[in-house]
Amino acid sequence: MDPAWLSNSTEELVAQLLSSHHKAFAGALLACERNNPSRRLACQELFACGFPVLAHGTEQDPKLMYANAAALHLWDKRWNEMVGMPSRLTAPEDQRRQRQIALGVAQNTDAVQNYSGIRINQKGRRFMIDQAKIWTLWDQQGHVFGQAASFNNWWWI
Repeated sequence: MDPAWLSNSTEELVAQLLSSHHKAFAGALLACERNNPSRRLACQELFACGFPVLAHGTEQDPKLMYANAAALHLWDKRWNEMVGMPSRLTAPEDQRRQRQIALGVAQNTDAVQNYSGIRINQKGRRFMIDQAKIWTLWDQQGHVFGQAASFNNWWWI
C-alpha cells in the first residue's frame, strides 16, 4: 500500500500544483519538471525536496490538502495530522490577520513573491518564513481550487 502522499488523488494534486506554479511564476518549482517526469516521480520529488511546500483548499476556513516532508518536519506533524487541519493553524493567533491579508492579495493577483511571516509548529516554537511564494491552484478546467505556498528561507525566533 502506497503512503498517502503517493495516492492517485495526491498525484493529481501535485500535477496541478506544479502546473499552477509554472503559470504563476513562468518557471518550474522542481528540477525534474524539465524532463517531463511521470506524475509519480514528480510526486516523489516534491515530497522529498528540501524546502517546505503546502497547499490548502477554498473552503470558508481552508484546510490543508498537501504538506511535503520538509513542511511536516518543520511543523512537527505527521501527514494525517497536518493534512485536513485548518491552514490558519500554521500561524500563531496574533499573526493570522497578516497571513490572511497576504492570502487575499495572492488570491486577487494569482501569485505573491517575497512574503514574510511568523509561523508556529505543533510544539509552540515560532519561526520566521522569508521570501515565500504563494500562488493560486487551477484545475484542468481552469477553475480555482486552492492556494499553495513554498519557501526556502526560515529561522527559529
